[in-house]
Amino acid sequence: MKIKIFDLDGNSLGETELDTKENVVREDLILRAFLSEQSKTFQPKGNFIWAGLLTTARYVGRKEAYHTLKNRGISRLPRQMFPKGRIGNVRIVPHAVKGRRAHPPKVEKKIIEKINKKEWKKALRCAILATTTEYAKRRNIVEYSPILIKGIENIKKLKDLARVLNKFFEKDFERAKKRKRRLKRKKGKKYPKSILIICGENEGIKCNLPGVDVVEAKKIKVMDLAPGGVAGRACVFTEKGLEEIKEVIE
Repeated sequence: MKIKIFDLDGNSLGETELDTKENVVREDLILRAFLSEQSKTFQPKGNFIWAGLLTTARYVGRKEAYHTLKNRGISRLPRQMFPKGRIGNVRIVPHAVKGRRAHPPKVEKKIIEKINKKEWKKALRCAILATTTEYAKRRNIVEYSPILIKGIENIKKLKDLARVLNKFFEKDFERAKKRKRRLKRKKGKKYPKSILIICGENEGIKCNLPGVDVVEAKKIKVMDLAPGGVAGRACVFTEKGLEEIKEVIE
């Protein structure tokens, strides 16, 4: 897999190789690894253990018992009990108003989809291979992918970073800016994913541009390279990030 090298001014400095050890992009494997990683972000949920049971209702079926429901012409279900023999509404049973749920969600439910380590690493290699322009064009409008930009980790100002990325991914960068949708309750806006910057450990690239993400090579996941489980994303490497990604995919 060839990676083109550029400087901050957009001048070509040659090419380098990244051996992903894969020749075919397994999109089914990428989707499986993505769903496995996504399942780890889910939060277990369940009902309050006494939900629907905190009531004075009780079932009394024996004829001799106090407040018995027998021979009263009403259904013998758990009903609220009041003083002086007054009987209230049916409670507790699932089909009653304010009753308990028959099968509520349980915290013990298995929500994490596991995947083998070798299988996940193969999916990661396929996702990196899918960042080439041939596959990235299926998802985004990109000019180059993947590329290595020398000195991008030294950029301090956001406007300078945006200027550099515009030289290589102008159409894709503009697409992420324009296409946005409002989140629920009108709190903020969500932009589509565009460029992924893969840097080295502690390089400290800060980015708040629409659709642009920054991730350390040692912490990279399949969901970073294939958002939504769809392979093919425009990628930018730093020099240190490229060296570390070689160690990760070995």
